[in-house]
Amino acid sequence: MKPKGFIIIPIIVAFLLFSGGVYTVDETEQVVVTQFGKVIGDPDTEPGLRFKIPFIQNANYFPKNLQEWDGDPGQIPTLDKTFIRVDTFARWKIVDPLKFFQTVNNVTGALGRLDDIVDAAVRNFITSYPLIETVRKTNRELDTFELGLEEVRDKRGLGTVKIGREKITKGIMEQAQPKLAKFGIELVDVKIKRINYVEEVQKTVFGRMIAERKQIAEKFRSEGQGEARKIEGDKEREMKRITSGAYKKSQEIMGKADAAATRIYADAYGRSPDFYSFVNTLELYKQTLDKDSSLVLSTDTEFFKYLKGYTGGK
Repeated sequence: MKPKGFIIIPIIVAFLLFSGGVYTVDETEQVVVTQFGKVIGDPDTEPGLRFKIPFIQNANYFPKNLQEWDGDPGQIPTLDKTFIRVDTFARWKIVDPLKFFQTVNNVTGALGRLDDIVDAAVRNFITSYPLIETVRKTNRELDTFELGLEEVRDKRGLGTVKIGREKITKGIMEQAQPKLAKFGIELVDVKIKRINYVEEVQKTVFGRMIAERKQIAEKFRSEGQGEARKIEGDKEREMKRITSGAYKKSQEIMGKADAAATRIYADAYGRSPDFYSFVNTLELYKQTLDKDSSLVLSTDTEFFKYLKGYTGGK
């Protein structure tokens, strides 16, 4: 009877040989088989089960789906000498795994090539056009200006877009693609993710923005003061009109009252002259004599004629 070890060892060896000789290709992968560092056969780009010589041949896997490249933001001067910081990104894929393996060997090496080629293309196009070409893609009327900023905008001017951002990014891709094709890479898309002024330019831009807002505020203040003066003037005119009308009406009422009083006094005088004289004299006493008044008059004066015969009453 054979020992168990003689049975298990061949099984293990067979398993290792089988597992080392079989590999699978996923839908998102493509494989290049090499033998002692040299490529054997055509790349495997379709999914399925494949066979190779164990321990002698190696399966090198590369992604088939889209890959991401995110460039480092760089300081670039535009054609009109405005320094900006441009942040770009791209999407790429491996279309020739054999050429890819023979040139850059892996994804890390491919990203290094993209850094060199795409960054250079971005710099070439940014420096070849004014800032507005990179920022905008059409001459559509901007709707981001605040109320009151129209005059500032008209004076400053924004220029006219002739190429636009979309055509610039397209030009970057067209310039970079032929250089990447020799590495088995297809550049699918390039976009500018963000554009910002460098710190020195930012201070100037922010200062101009502050000055513009102060100009708007001053315009609103002057318009408000003018409107306030107009309201105050209208109020003064209306007040004068009301007071003059009231004064006129009060004078008319007082005139009618004086006329009625005069008429009543005249009627009373006509009926009893002595009583009218007595009443007027008492009114005169009331107006001229009080506790602080001092008069030195003769008792024979006409002023005291009604007081001479007064003896008081019980």
